[in-house]
Amino acid sequence: MPQPHAIIIGAGIAGIATAIRLAAKGYEVEVFEANSYPGGKLSEFSFNNYRFDAGPSLFTMPQYVDELFELAGRQSQKEFRYKKLDILCQYFYPDGTQLTAHADQDKLAREVTQKTNDDARAVSRYFKKSKIIYDITHHVFLEKSLHRVKTYLSWRTLKSLFCFSQIDAFRTMNQANQSLFVDKRMVQFFNRYATYNGSNPYLAPATLNVIPHLEQFFGAYFPENGMYSITTALVDLAKSIGVKFNYNSPVDEIVIKKRQVKGIMVRGAMQTADVLVSNMDVFFTYHKLLRLHPKVHPAKILNQERSSSALIFYWGIKKTFSQLDLHNVFFSADYETEFDAIWKHKTIDKDPTVYLNISSKLKTDDAPPGCENWFTMINVPANVGQDWDVLIKQARENILQKLSRIVGEDIKALIDCESILDPRSIESKTSSYRGSIYGTSSNGQFSAFLRHANRSSKIKNLYFCGGSVHPGGGIPLALLSAKIVSDWVGG
Repeated sequence: MPQPHAIIIGAGIAGIATAIRLAAKGYEVEVFEANSYPGGKLSEFSFNNYRFDAGPSLFTMPQYVDELFELAGRQSQKEFRYKKLDILCQYFYPDGTQLTAHADQDKLAREVTQKTNDDARAVSRYFKKSKIIYDITHHVFLEKSLHRVKTYLSWRTLKSLFCFSQIDAFRTMNQANQSLFVDKRMVQFFNRYATYNGSNPYLAPATLNVIPHLEQFFGAYFPENGMYSITTALVDLAKSIGVKFNYNSPVDEIVIKKRQVKGIMVRGAMQTADVLVSNMDVFFTYHKLLRLHPKVHPAKILNQERSSSALIFYWGIKKTFSQLDLHNVFFSADYETEFDAIWKHKTIDKDPTVYLNISSKLKTDDAPPGCENWFTMINVPANVGQDWDVLIKQARENILQKLSRIVGEDIKALIDCESILDPRSIESKTSSYRGSIYGTSSNGQFSAFLRHANRSSKIKNLYFCGGSVHPGGGIPLALLSAKIVSDWVGG
């Protein structure tokens, strides 16, 4: 019996993971990638002796990477090494407060007690609530398809449904956090987790308060060779079990006949497939690759509000800063105004919260001696035609003034080299519609449950993985989308 053939469109992290899983199930797998490199958002680049991880900078739940090695009969520790972080992030507030987010919950609680008006009991209550939400939702929402009858035919799912009221879906993150903390600095601290999936804490449901549990309970990590080594390790693993990668190979069309996948067109040539998985943003999968078949487009889903985007300045800095860590956050003075600017006015506030990642803190060869590589990011709206050149110029000045004031140095004078990524270039490089990083937002009560399914209901043997579909964006959820697809294919 001939080996079934699976094609993956896109070599993002979810596409690579799906390729590994299907190859482990006995499929002959080919990946077609438009770029000359794998990884999608999880890529890297170097210039002027500085190396930068271009996209995701936080690594959590490494068990989902380890699981891929186990499926292939390999030990990840020998081929992909990472270390657990003792400090999750350094937080800097406008009033001068500096808060160290320790990975150890007791240490974090002591830090909160010493530096804010909240105490250890408030921290404990918060994480207990976060764990409850995780325990109720993870095996249903994160690890299974919500669009499959089989998911609901288990006692665990029914038990979760009976506990639905405990996932806090009927108030916003901000409302929940205000009820748990008296200090506005701690409310802002936990509101920030809405940005982990490109949402607004003043609109997104408090169910998203599950996110801190993933970071605090499971830990945050740093791959020994930087974030891009996640991509390279998984590509090498995929190749070792027979997956073929085709780079510089943009797919022109998904070929269907009688609403069943037949293959793809690449450079005018037909590539046949028994199973097809799109790791491309679901919006472009339909509007570009299935443009000839508008009747199969799920219009309501494709018109959902998009997540926020990012503006990133990659700076080579000619100095080291002992007060900074791998992950650093410089909060705005008025968080709600900042989010109003993004979501209501589709612009950038004059005082944006700044996230600063410095991988050379742990991987010293990412910058020349005595220097640091600064990945400097702010949350911005998705691209709807704003004058980005003007917005970028203004934001750059505001960010530089803010960072210079807080660290006590003229950062502009220390910039050795610079590269910029904005919503326009995010879309062109990663096929993310409007540059939205996480597909659709989770700003509605149930929007996180209304993402596109991992399988087409109208086209047989067409599947979807990646951050624009269920269960969502970010490395762990992208890897779980691959698991869901694999469980569905042939199942």
